[in-house]
Amino acid sequence: MALTGRAAGPPVVPPGRAASVATAMADQFAAATGVRLDGARLLSERAAFTGNRRRGSVSPGGSCRLLSTVDGWAAVSVARPDDPALLGALVGEEVRGDPWPVAAEWLRSHTGAELAERAELLGVAAGPVTRRVADFTVVKGKPRDLRGLLVVDFSALWAGPLCARLLGLAGARVVKVETPWRPDGARAGNPDFYRLLHAGHRSVCLDPLDASGRTAMAALVTAADVVIEASRPRALAGFGLDARAAVAAGKTWVTITAYGRGSNRVGFGDDVAAASGLVAYDDAGPMFCGDAIADPLTGLTAAAMVAYAPAGVMLDVSMADVVAATLTDEQSADGTVPVVEPQRPPVNGYAARIGEHTAEVLAELRV
Repeated sequence: MALTGRAAGPPVVPPGRAASVATAMADQFAAATGVRLDGARLLSERAAFTGNRRRGSVSPGGSCRLLSTVDGWAAVSVARPDDPALLGALVGEEVRGDPWPVAAEWLRSHTGAELAERAELLGVAAGPVTRRVADFTVVKGKPRDLRGLLVVDFSALWAGPLCARLLGLAGARVVKVETPWRPDGARAGNPDFYRLLHAGHRSVCLDPLDASGRTAMAALVTAADVVIEASRPRALAGFGLDARAAVAAGKTWVTITAYGRGSNRVGFGDDVAAASGLVAYDDAGPMFCGDAIADPLTGLTAAAMVAYAPAGVMLDVSMADVVAATLTDEQSADGTVPVVEPQRPPVNGYAARIGEHTAEVLAELRV
C-alpha cells in the first residue's frame, strides 16, 4: 500500500492478493529449505534502498508511465539507453529530448492493440492495460536439497538475481555470468541493493562472440545443477546454448521472461505488472501498484519452484502469468491495516566485481 497511490495523496489498497501470494511462496520455500523470509516485505525491498515512493501514473522508479489510448490505458517503459530511439521508431517520429510527450500524443490516437503489435516488433517494453487470466501453480512434490548445488545465473536486474539469491541462502553455490559488452544493468543502480542480491556469488565474464567464451559457457552449463536465464530462445542460441538439451541431460532450467518462453514480447517489472491488470484506480485514472512488483513476485516464485522441482525439468516462469495469478476478487488487506513503509533488510557480504572469478571458475572447469 505504501507504494500505491498519488504522490500527494494517501496510500491506496492494491487489487488482488500479491502480498498474500508472496507470503505463501515464502512459506513454501521455508518448508523446503529452512530459510525463512517475509514474502510480503520482500516485494518492497528495492524501494527501501532507493527511496522511491508512490507517484500515481508514474512508476516509483520513474521509468514507466501509464498513458491513455483510444480505447483505454497503456503502460510504457523507457528504461534503457536505446529506448527513446525505439519509441521514436514505434510512433514514426524522431524523438529529441523528452520522449514522453511524443509517446502520449501518439497513443491518444491509437489503440492498445496497435501499441502491442508495434512494441513486440520493435522490442519496446509496453502494452495495453488488460486483465490477464492465468492459473500459475508452483511445482509441488518432494522438497529438493539445494545445499551444494551449482547455480549458473545468466539473468540480470531483479527477478532472476533474486531467485539466485534465495537459492544461495539455501546453500547453493551461485556463479553469475555476464558479457563484457552487456553487464548487468543493476550494477549501475543502488550499490547496497545490488550487494543484497549478489553478495557471496562468484562473478564470471565471458564473451559469447568468441569461440573460447562459448566453450566456457557450455562448460558452465554442463557443470550446473540449476541454470537461470531471462533471454528469448533466439538469444540463447546465439550463445551456443540449448536449453532443451540441457534439460534432457538432467539440468533444472529456469527461464524467466516477461510473457513466457514462446513470446517475443519484452517487459520490465512495472510495465508487465500494469499490462497484466495490476493497477489501482481513482477518479484521475490508473496508478502503479508497488515498485516493479512483477520482478520480486517472479523471483520468489521461481525460487520456490526450484525448491520442489526434480532434476531435468524446464521451469517456464512468465512474469505476466505470475502477476495475473494474484488478481482474484480477494484482496490482501483493507484500509484498516496499518501501512508499513519499505524497510531495508541487513546487507552482509561482498558483491564481486564483474569477472572477478573468471580465471578461478574456468580453472575448476578445466577450460
